[in-house]
Amino acid sequence: FDGIIRFLKTKASNWVPNSNNFYGGDLSQAYRLYVLALAKRADIAAMNRLRTFEYLSVAAKWRLAAAYKLAGQGEAANSLIQNLPTDVKPYTQLGGTYGSDVRDQAMILETLTLLRRKAAAGQLLQPLAAKLGTDEWYSTQTTAYSLLAIAKFCGANTSSTTLQYSSTINGKTSNTNSKQYFVQEQLPVKGNINIKNTGNRVLFARIVLQGQPATGQNNFLPNRSDVLEMDIQYKLLNGKPINHLVIRQGTDFYAEVNIKNPGKMGLYEQMALTQIFPSGWEIINTRVNDNESILASSPYTYRDVRDDRVLTYFNLRENQSVKYKVLLNASYIGKYYLSATQCEAMYNNNISASEKGMWVQVVK
Repeated sequence: FDGIIRFLKTKASNWVPNSNNFYGGDLSQAYRLYVLALAKRADIAAMNRLRTFEYLSVAAKWRLAAAYKLAGQGEAANSLIQNLPTDVKPYTQLGGTYGSDVRDQAMILETLTLLRRKAAAGQLLQPLAAKLGTDEWYSTQTTAYSLLAIAKFCGANTSSTTLQYSSTINGKTSNTNSKQYFVQEQLPVKGNINIKNTGNRVLFARIVLQGQPATGQNNFLPNRSDVLEMDIQYKLLNGKPINHLVIRQGTDFYAEVNIKNPGKMGLYEQMALTQIFPSGWEIINTRVNDNESILASSPYTYRDVRDDRVLTYFNLRENQSVKYKVLLNASYIGKYYLSATQCEAMYNNNISASEKGMWVQVVK
């Protein structure tokens, strides 16, 4: 713990404005100071320097205000957010602080809760909760921070009123009275469900289904060739294409994935390529065998080679193409399922491409 605090203090003290501040650098500094204040090691001097930064963003001001409040400087906190807007224009950040408009609203809610501005916080709470209740996709950063902010608001504003409802499942009725904000019930796979709100609070009901998709229906990501192009080929070591649906046992071959950013949406950061191979094929890790030069691939940020899959992470500039290869061996005779190959931006679900799964065979 002390080592982390020393590191954060050093980073906070050495921070100076530069071009990165227009990509969330000032927000990172504000959050760094917030963490120090939360640990009761506030760096008031660094906080004051950041406060005077001419181009301090609205998001950074909200976070810095939270740091001031935790440091016992409530007056400075309230002064900093005076007349600041609580609405955020829609945006999604693939890198930097991995932000979004919803994430920023959650951070504002957290600050308002800390400043005990219940009315203003309540106006943000309901639309934020409603957004999380939709089928809209949100990144892990956005979802986690939204849940955290809502939990802090609920913890700071306990209510004596109870959560009241009656539920009828397959003809059996039960009544619930709880002071909790969240109640979960196990439901049967089949049947009829009826829920009635018997209290005076607004309730949100949700049914969550889990299951395994049928074979061939695992193409979860939409294909948008206008924002991301992906082509997959299977070749012998001499570069000649091979029919990967039926391969002779003992054959060495490789999967080649070509990916291109058409340039429509700018730089793509934090891209993830997921390749899951059938159990009848063995992945030959060329790094372990010191043969990586045989199948040279484009540069990547990180690659995780496992027993049954290869996960590749990379960035992709406008109009840039990359090529990634995986060396394979058809090892075991039989019929196996080749899962869908998927490529996506981890923090923007509008950028994705996939190729559906299929059955393959290894023969004598």
